[in-house]
Amino acid sequence: MHSLDPALLPAQSGGLSRQQAKTLVLSALGGALEFYDFVVFVFFATTMGTLFFPAAMPEWMRLVQTFGIFAAGYLARPLGGVLMAHFGDLSGRKRMFLLSILLMALPTLLMGLLPTYAQIGIAAPLLLLLLRILQGAAIGGEAPGAWVFVSEHVSPRHRNLACGALSLGLLAGILLGALVARALNAWLSDAELLAWGWRLPFLLGGVFGLLAMVLRRQLHETPVFAELQARRTLSAELPLKAVVRDHPGAVVLAMLLTWLLTAAVVVTILMMPTFLQGMGVPRDAALAGNALAVLAAMAANLVAGALADRFGAGRVLALWSLLLGVAFWWFYREAQAGAYSQWHYAIAGSAVGLTAMVPAIALGGFPARVRFSGLSFSYNLAYAIAGGLTPVLLSAAMKGNPAAPMHYIAAMAVLGIALGAFVEWRDRRAPAA
Repeated sequence: MHSLDPALLPAQSGGLSRQQAKTLVLSALGGALEFYDFVVFVFFATTMGTLFFPAAMPEWMRLVQTFGIFAAGYLARPLGGVLMAHFGDLSGRKRMFLLSILLMALPTLLMGLLPTYAQIGIAAPLLLLLLRILQGAAIGGEAPGAWVFVSEHVSPRHRNLACGALSLGLLAGILLGALVARALNAWLSDAELLAWGWRLPFLLGGVFGLLAMVLRRQLHETPVFAELQARRTLSAELPLKAVVRDHPGAVVLAMLLTWLLTAAVVVTILMMPTFLQGMGVPRDAALAGNALAVLAAMAANLVAGALADRFGAGRVLALWSLLLGVAFWWFYREAQAGAYSQWHYAIAGSAVGLTAMVPAIALGGFPARVRFSGLSFSYNLAYAIAGGLTPVLLSAAMKGNPAAPMHYIAAMAVLGIALGAFVEWRDRRAPAA
């Protein structure tokens, strides 16, 4: 792990200062509003498939193509993430923090104004695809930039908690999307939702984006970047070049950790409402369980982050990965057998608390001058591959194997336990300074 000159680190203390706590809260709130814009699409996957593809298309094919457009946002993440990280390492973390919101809010607003397939034919899904790609470019800089931002505002001994607090905010954006979807399904008839109601969550997202910009304008540049700038020790070459050349091991570890994160978030949180409906669970019950699962994941991020700072990130990552495998297997088998339980879904959701340790471990492998680029490149490349392909491949695999998500999560749990054991072994041999 890379240690910094103590002068480049926030002051060590027994707890978070008032300013550090404010930074975490404002960053989490801004992340929640921006992540709402990115994920609200998936909660209306069935509706969007009906509106933006031919009515004669088989239902399973519409679902695969709709998730394909959703996945396009992930495939666009590396380009946006690398560009924003490049300037984040050279010009400042805060500037990119603000830019990512603007690039997210505008496409989301335009999605709410799009004509449907019945109105303009094939141009409708193509325009939707274009806007989804723009959203992906924006979110590519958001999550890595936010994790770097909050981690550089606290001492290393609070890094897991800081990343957990930020991940809590990102999950809150998913929860907000679930609540909006549930409210619209409760208030509007199916005909009203198809006619105009589906536009409301996207238009609302544009307003959320502007609010997030206002919140983040109150934040200050990170002490680490400010010190690097003052000392003129910023990267003297293309940051990404230095990352690939000098830190390949850190890149591989960060990509494997991201693969684990995608499994926890994309399958357990984002895709399960649609899978549950395919098992015969009413939409309202599926979304209610999803809301409980996200709430459990939010609380678990703080708990796991605090425990990781106290006992070691590797140990806690292994423990939470085991929880992911066992809890999801139990919940999914019950749902398949017709015994769906919202509370068992919540227990499975609590395993998503492992997202507190993933960024904290990954960013620790890169020195400050290329930290944003290192984390963003690794995270977004892995998310583009794993996060982008997972919805499409799982949707297709379930046609022949309805238990495919359960088997996939079990395999990812094994990966998480192995990664946790490796991190624990590495930290024992070379403890962080």
